[in-house]
Amino acid sequence: MPLRLDIKKKLSTRSDRVKSVDIHPTEPWILASLYDGNVYIWNYETQNMVKSFEVSPNNPVRTARFIAKKQWIVTGSDDTYIRVYNYNTMEKIKSFEAHADYIRCIIVHPTLPYILSSSDDMFIKLWDYEKGWNNTQVFEGHSHYVMSIAWNPKDTNQFATASLDKTVKVWSINSPHPHFTLEGHEKGINSVEYFSGGEKPYLISGADDKLVKIWDYQSKTCVQTLEGHSNNVSVVCYHPELPLILSGSEDGTVKLWHSSTYRLERTLNYGMGFVWSMNFLRGSNFIGLGYDDGTVVLKIGKNKPPVSMDQGGKVIYAKHNEIRISNISSTLEQEVQDGEKLLLQSKDLGSCEVFPQSLRHNSNGRFVSVCGDGEFIIYTALAWRNKSFGNALEFVWAEDSGQYAVRESTSRIKIFKNFKETHSFKPSFSAEGIFGGSLLGVKSNDTLCFYSWDSADIIRRIEKTSPKNIFWSENGDYLAIVTDKSTFILRYYKDTVQKYIESGQPIGELGIEDAFEVVHEIEDTIGTGLWVGDCFIYINRSSKLNYCVGTEVVTISHLEKHMYLLKYLPQSGRLYLSDKNLNIVSYKLHISVISYQTSILRGDLEGAERILPKIPQDQRNSIAHFLESQGYREKALEVSTDLDHRFELAIQLENLDVAHEIALKSDSETKFKHLGDLALSIGEIKLAEDCLKKAEDLPGLLLLYTSTGNLEGMKLLSKLAEEKGQTNISFICNLLLPNSLLNCLNTLCASGDYSEAAFMARTYLPSMVPDMVEKWKESLKSTSSKASEASEALSNPIDFPNLFPQYDLSIKAEKYFESLRSQLKPSSDYSKHLQQQQQSLAKKQRNLLEEIELVSQQDYDKVLSSLQHFSLHSGISENNNNNNNNSSNNNNNNNNNNTASSLLDDLDFTTTTTTTTTTTTTQNVASPLSSPSPIRNSGSISSPQKQQPQQDINITTPPLIDPSPVDHDLVLDPTPITNTVSPTKTSPTADLSFLDNIPVDHDEEDEF
Repeated sequence: MPLRLDIKKKLSTRSDRVKSVDIHPTEPWILASLYDGNVYIWNYETQNMVKSFEVSPNNPVRTARFIAKKQWIVTGSDDTYIRVYNYNTMEKIKSFEAHADYIRCIIVHPTLPYILSSSDDMFIKLWDYEKGWNNTQVFEGHSHYVMSIAWNPKDTNQFATASLDKTVKVWSINSPHPHFTLEGHEKGINSVEYFSGGEKPYLISGADDKLVKIWDYQSKTCVQTLEGHSNNVSVVCYHPELPLILSGSEDGTVKLWHSSTYRLERTLNYGMGFVWSMNFLRGSNFIGLGYDDGTVVLKIGKNKPPVSMDQGGKVIYAKHNEIRISNISSTLEQEVQDGEKLLLQSKDLGSCEVFPQSLRHNSNGRFVSVCGDGEFIIYTALAWRNKSFGNALEFVWAEDSGQYAVRESTSRIKIFKNFKETHSFKPSFSAEGIFGGSLLGVKSNDTLCFYSWDSADIIRRIEKTSPKNIFWSENGDYLAIVTDKSTFILRYYKDTVQKYIESGQPIGELGIEDAFEVVHEIEDTIGTGLWVGDCFIYINRSSKLNYCVGTEVVTISHLEKHMYLLKYLPQSGRLYLSDKNLNIVSYKLHISVISYQTSILRGDLEGAERILPKIPQDQRNSIAHFLESQGYREKALEVSTDLDHRFELAIQLENLDVAHEIALKSDSETKFKHLGDLALSIGEIKLAEDCLKKAEDLPGLLLLYTSTGNLEGMKLLSKLAEEKGQTNISFICNLLLPNSLLNCLNTLCASGDYSEAAFMARTYLPSMVPDMVEKWKESLKSTSSKASEASEALSNPIDFPNLFPQYDLSIKAEKYFESLRSQLKPSSDYSKHLQQQQQSLAKKQRNLLEEIELVSQQDYDKVLSSLQHFSLHSGISENNNNNNNNSSNNNNNNNNNNTASSLLDDLDFTTTTTTTTTTTTTQNVASPLSSPSPIRNSGSISSPQKQQPQQDINITTPPLIDPSPVDHDLVLDPTPITNTVSPTKTSPTADLSFLDNIPVDHDEEDEF
């Protein structure tokens, strides 16, 4: 039977003639040197060009190699120069004349800092790149062009050369003369390469006589000649992993020969002209080819090594045809770190008559199957005795240890039990692969069918799918169908299938409909996998070791390189993995965690509670995330030990106590901010304020204080914002606070916003306009000459009073209404205040200058002087006296007519009718002198031209201090209030009766 070959083209690019190729040992790169003098680096996974170098224009670059440990490429061309480049920076490291004629070949020593170069000058030279590229040895002996060089992988001090003088010579780097010469070709030899697999002392050569010869360099004889090419053989090599010899020819073909039987297995022709170069990467299945018309990279064979492990920890693996065995149980008592390479002792178990392409234990571990070269052999696992054999392209075991099946061809499947054939059938489609497990799976290019092992009856047919692999759980209840793009987790209902078969009903073409149910789809590309209970463990394309329980995927580890799952051993609680070079590592798998998750998915909460104490503390957080994903947030909060995760859960559950406790422990501004926002949203004002303070969330505090009318909080926030440099917050606070407008101006000036300060002063503090205009001018003068000229256009009311009509009246209004605004109203009056404001606005738009004209000079002076005296002499100790005087004053005023009540209703006081006495909150009144406004230091201010006639006034107002238990929250943005004006009065005057409650001395009373 022919060798089963899986050949995939990974790269195919078009270019000028490719004279040499080299594959990078770690990156997915191939280096191609061209006849036109350029060198290209291609990524054979992405199909993109990585780098390009113009080495020697119009001179062919016949050879180029990677020096990966130095991140270099070294080239040899027809201009006799060797050039060295850094392939990352593209910097030229070195350039020197190496030979007297064309340079044909360069090879790099695998360990030492040496390269060898050969030339048409018939010399081979050794160069040491760690010693300034010194030529340390010259090898002389050929009588024609030296076309090819190859290192001996078994002894890297030796190398072989091929020449057009029809000879192969073997050399040592310590001697300038050859050890011996191999002769046999009738024409010039173009290529030579050593056999790297097994112990055979072979090398191979290809020549212009169209022949490929295999030589035994110990006996110095030709052991085989391969004939088949129709033109010169330009390049030959051994496959690094498979028993294959590859030869490329000027006939445009690449032929694959079996290295043991020397049978021609396959001929490849990609229609790209002559084959000029070939290279391979040791330890992989990649082969690079250089053609007349471009570069091709092939992957021949699979990367998964032929290795298998039984439940007892015995590992059997193949090194070419040799079989070896190791025992994991010797490491069970050792402390092993996750990902640490296991140091295992191995022994020779024997050899195999076929080349092992797959190697598998049966379910009880007593037998091992080997499949390859179109045959299968079953050996005993301990003695390695041949138990059975036959023809097979593929071999699979059943769940029953005594059953197995083989795919003899695309049209014939055979089932065996106890080494005897029980069934043989021909599927209704072309069988491209088979899978073992609880059912026998057979796939075509677009169909998957499951058959019964006992009867070979179809159980279920699944259309439009062609899986790469199928993994069954140990109890046969679940299976994972792996496709190119995703993996489907299915549940198999054995009892349903058994009842259907026992019922005697005929099975249709599509099988039993209720045999399977799709549980979950993993949108990932999976390499290898296995089941532990109901948990599916797998390695994806990104080299992540994951497991899936239900619909939840958890990453166990990020692997440094791609690995292959072997087995889970319950006695060690570890997963065992192997790389393609058969290095075995292990990872801890907490079965208690998986059991807990499985119980949660099944709804067995009591069972999960019993398992929870067995789970290690370092796994509690993963359990908490799993519980959260399943909707058990309260339980996740109990289980989690991660403060960040617990805080997130507490926020989601609105558990303020736990969240506050965690925030205090972590002392995180972010946590306090989140908690503050949550507390604010559910009305926990005190907690919200504390959290926002700790988080220094000034915008949040501004929202909180303005919403709750917290005057003291606004004052503190203003200072804090000023310290933090958040002038916008400070400005808003001062704008809302009573008599703090001057601080707003200071903020604008400190920020250099003098123009804004001037306009604000014109609107709110007209007395400050001259100062602000002068500062604005000075700032413009310091900016530029044009701005200095523009500053002359600015005028202030002192120098140009004609441009500021009613400026004196606006100053008077500023002083008057600032004094009135010192009275703060309780928030309990807000609804009445809002209603009165709406009534007032319905009548007309408010004009403060018109209102100030209605105030007599006597009333104006009385407001200012009385409020000033109150601010200086009144205090908490006088509250009782004030309250006692309030009643008598109100009674005396009730007999007077209130002609100005509508005016003061528009101000910051709560007024009443002449028949009602009201009170205000026990709130300290801010002094009008507390503001550093220049108005209070500017001396007398002229009265406006228009004066109202003096009238008897009778006003009833609330006292300044009220001991009654009412709401003391403050309305920070007082809005004008309009009360109904008495119909018996026609000319309004200011209501100043509240001044009667202020204790004054005798002289001040005489002023009124």
